[in-house]
Amino acid sequence: MFGVRFIKAPPTTYLMKYKGGNVTQAGAGLSTFYYAPSTSLVAVPIGSRDAAFIFQHTARDFQTLTVQGQVAYRIGDPKAAASMLNFALKSDGKAYESDDPEQLPQRILSAVEVLAQQAVKAMTLKEALQASDRIAETIMAGLKGRADIASLGLEILGVSIRGVKPSPDTAKALEAEAREAILKHADEAIFARRNFAVEQERAIRESELDTEIAVELKKRSIRETQMDAEASVVAKQNELREAGMVADIALEDKRKSLVALSSDNTRTLADAEAYRVGALMKIFEGVDTKVIQALAASGMQPNQLIAQAFTGIAEKAERIGQLNVSPDLLQTLLERPMPVERSRGR
Repeated sequence: MFGVRFIKAPPTTYLMKYKGGNVTQAGAGLSTFYYAPSTSLVAVPIGSRDAAFIFQHTARDFQTLTVQGQVAYRIGDPKAAASMLNFALKSDGKAYESDDPEQLPQRILSAVEVLAQQAVKAMTLKEALQASDRIAETIMAGLKGRADIASLGLEILGVSIRGVKPSPDTAKALEAEAREAILKHADEAIFARRNFAVEQERAIRESELDTEIAVELKKRSIRETQMDAEASVVAKQNELREAGMVADIALEDKRKSLVALSSDNTRTLADAEAYRVGALMKIFEGVDTKVIQALAASGMQPNQLIAQAFTGIAEKAERIGQLNVSPDLLQTLLERPMPVERSRGR
């Protein structure tokens, strides 16, 4: 009514009330009445805002890539921003008189584009694809050091790079290269695994061969021990055999000596007997045979005398005509006579 109006700014808006070219009221979240024909209102947004960007740049190796991200910022000095850009509201207090507030993000993004290009052109494509954090730090440091950003009263809260992507053709080539590298790595892993398996197999085989060699050496040692034992037994048997042969030889020599001694004794006895018989024969030289027979019969047994009598009868058989011997006579003659000493003792 009558040009007097009321405005209430949110806490994220810094409101300045100008009248006569001077600031009569200013503050964040300010509420005030103003007279529209003679008062100007300047509303500077001081809340944090995000400005998304996507740029195409060329890397050091002349490969095109896309950098995508966003910048978080706020107006830290509303008076400096109001002095550089037109944040004046229309008389109704609802819209800006110019499009300067909308151009503020574009100014920031222009600076971001320049800084991103400087960061990317110092890298190769592969380096840039893996350097999103470094690119963000470079842009952040560049924005804080730019005079135009500082003159606008802007405060850069942060820069984030969402992605660095190559062109589709380059991406396919990189994918193929990466795929080949992965396949090569897989082949190397398979080769290493097979080589390891071969090495393990060889180690197992060597262990088995070592075991077989050890077993053969043990068997050989056992065989040598057995052969040594057998040789020792054979040597012992040979020693015993030699000792037995020596004993047999000694026994044979002793037997020979005994036989020789026995022969000598027998010869001596025979010589003595021959001498005795010769002496007896010399004694009985010239003696009648009948006397000798009588002397010989003097010590004979009755049966011997009967045998001698029958011998004499046999010698004179041609002169005897007939001789009758009864069984009783033979039995009586064959009966063994009792020894004289026994009969006398009874």
